[in-house]
Amino acid sequence: MREADQLYINGEWTTPVDGTVQELTDPATGQVSGRMVLGGGADVDRAVRAAREAFPAFSATTVAERIELLEAIGAEYARRAEDMAQAVTDELGSPINLSRTLHVPAAQPKFHHAAEALGRMDLVDRRGSTWVRREPIGACALITPWNYPALQPAGKVASAFAAGCTVVLKPAQTAPYSALLLAEILDAAGVPAGVFNLILGRGSVVGDALNAHPDVDMISFTGSGPIAEGVSAAAAPTAKRVLTELGGKSPQIILPRRRRGHRRRDSRVLRAGQQRADLRCGVPHPGAPRTPRRLPQRPHRARGGREGR
Repeated sequence: MREADQLYINGEWTTPVDGTVQELTDPATGQVSGRMVLGGGADVDRAVRAAREAFPAFSATTVAERIELLEAIGAEYARRAEDMAQAVTDELGSPINLSRTLHVPAAQPKFHHAAEALGRMDLVDRRGSTWVRREPIGACALITPWNYPALQPAGKVASAFAAGCTVVLKPAQTAPYSALLLAEILDAAGVPAGVFNLILGRGSVVGDALNAHPDVDMISFTGSGPIAEGVSAAAAPTAKRVLTELGGKSPQIILPRRRRGHRRRDSRVLRAGQQRADLRCGVPHPGAPRTPRRLPQRPHRARGGREGR
């Protein structure tokens, strides 16, 4: 049983002001896997204040200093790779081997990639008679979804750190374990206090407070289109920048001329369904009588959670 009973604010683990507790369910077993405390508006205020206060010093760090920090984070992430795989399986219900071979390997290199990109980038360049200087935006709110709970936070945090921005991370309400472990990794790697802050909670509470907060300079949101509309609307009065990544639900389209018995077909359907938690499969009408009866046979054999292969 996991206990996600604290938030990470200004370099310290702290108890939320409200402290409401929510039970979390392992999707693979349907059993309670842990409990999570829910942050609120007052906790958002504390986290944003910490991020803004840390921003002047962190944004003034050199490229070399930020590269060194990113590489240190990547090394610590590699050391905690198995812990991260276990966290992803507990919150996502994915087979443990998939957490080890897909989720963690996709997330871990993000810090090294960000360091490499930063090293190649010209922060000041000339365009005709104009000089362009790239500067950090400020305190950024990062809101991530449940389906890639290790990859999404790692990618967003690594990019923000490379740019010299400070962050407040709000992971999906149903998938907080990997984000909590990421906070431990960042702390161990020496990320300065206030540069990274973690708030757990509901999107309708914590997310809304971040979107409308006057001291948040940018929002990076990954999720659904309808929610993104609300994010943009809440951000508009303060004219903060909004970056959204919006997607569907793993669609699979089987064309009428597909080759029967094509092994890669089953593989792709399995991957789409088992990396996350659901699958949409579209079949043109002429193939409808046969195909739906044949496709589920292999995917249904897959087992999620720690016993999954």
